Amino acid sequence: MNVRKKYRIFVCILLVVFFSLLTEVSLTALRHRIPDEMTVRKKGEVPAFFSGLLGSWVETRVENWNGNFGTDGEQYDILYSLFGRIPLKTASARVVKTRSVYAGGMPVGIYLDTKGVYVVDTGKIRTLAGGSCCPAEEEIKRGDYIESVNGKEITTKEELVECISASGGNAVDLRVRRKDQEVSCTVLPVEDESGTYRAGIWVRNNTQGIGTLTYVDEEGRFGALGHGISDIDTGELLEVTGGVLYDADVLSVVKGTQGTPGELSGVIHYKEGYRIGVIEENNSNGLYGTISGFPLLAEHLTKYETANRQEVKAGKASILCFAGGSAKAFEIEIEELRMNEKNINKGMVLRVTDPELLELTGGIVQGMSGSPILQNGRIVGAVTHVFVNDPKKGYGIFIEDMI
Repeated sequence: MNVRKKYRIFVCILLVVFFSLLTEVSLTALRHRIPDEMTVRKKGEVPAFFSGLLGSWVETRVENWNGNFGTDGEQYDILYSLFGRIPLKTASARVVKTRSVYAGGMPVGIYLDTKGVYVVDTGKIRTLAGGSCCPAEEEIKRGDYIESVNGKEITTKEELVECISASGGNAVDLRVRRKDQEVSCTVLPVEDESGTYRAGIWVRNNTQGIGTLTYVDEEGRFGALGHGISDIDTGELLEVTGGVLYDADVLSVVKGTQGTPGELSGVIHYKEGYRIGVIEENNSNGLYGTISGFPLLAEHLTKYETANRQEVKAGKASILCFAGGSAKAFEIEIEELRMNEKNINKGMVLRVTDPELLELTGGIVQGMSGSPILQNGRIVGAVTHVFVNDPKKGYGIFIEDMI
């Protein structure tokens, strides 16, 4: 075999490998545009995720299909293929009834009680003898929840401090919850420079801040923020026993700039007469609970039908948020839809395009998390995060994931 023939064979092999890789990359990209799981309407059409010429190439087949999806909760497998021959993906579809909710957009004050006393960190103490040590360093870890001291249940940091200071320097037994496990720890407090016994544990048992109410359903149940509340020091999602939603007023806006996120600065009215609702759950998708005096609040809100994720389209949309003295709709662009994003709080990439909002806030700022996203007369999601290096852009969560 001469050199020229060997060269031609080598080139052919390279071309085969190249086109095989190109085909696989293209098919992977197509598969990624189809969600693994979705919800569909009883009388809706089979979801299509491709348009134009590509849309005519992708065929769908639904097992047990009779022209309409069945009853609420029923599951279907939808098979997507290229030209009816090359399998792309089998997506699971669950039938849900059409829902409508009242869109929020107003700022709310948030107060949460943690489930036990939350450990932020441990640290060294200057002792009465002139040295320094951290009695809890080997026993207690960041993110622990201290539930009892010497068998006595505690719920506040004040109770923890009182128990340790009353120890007289004797060892104290702590029951700790650590990542869903109960752990027993023993700590020997030391006397600090002031003569108080301490263990070197930095803790908190509540958190508060300002966010945005996303929706209230027809039963008075609310969803807010579009993401859970995590501890600012550890980054861990806080386990809570409950909390309260309060009325809040935005007093000023700190505009976001590249590298520095802005924020809505305001006041939370921590008074009984300003309670809006009760917070019952803090999970990765948001805060949830029940609104107080729901019928009165509903008179000031607009009801929208919710959209399934496949009904959301890249393009023009708007967000409801409180800026400039009242809640109003501001124009945005949905730039990207991430149907299979593992972090569901980042299912959409958004860009603020409204000149008024850009002038007021510079884009998306802290405190706007939970602002409802509207498109084609439906509520489709909520704002969740800002791009720190580009405050005009941010992420959103699909409303079906929130609800």
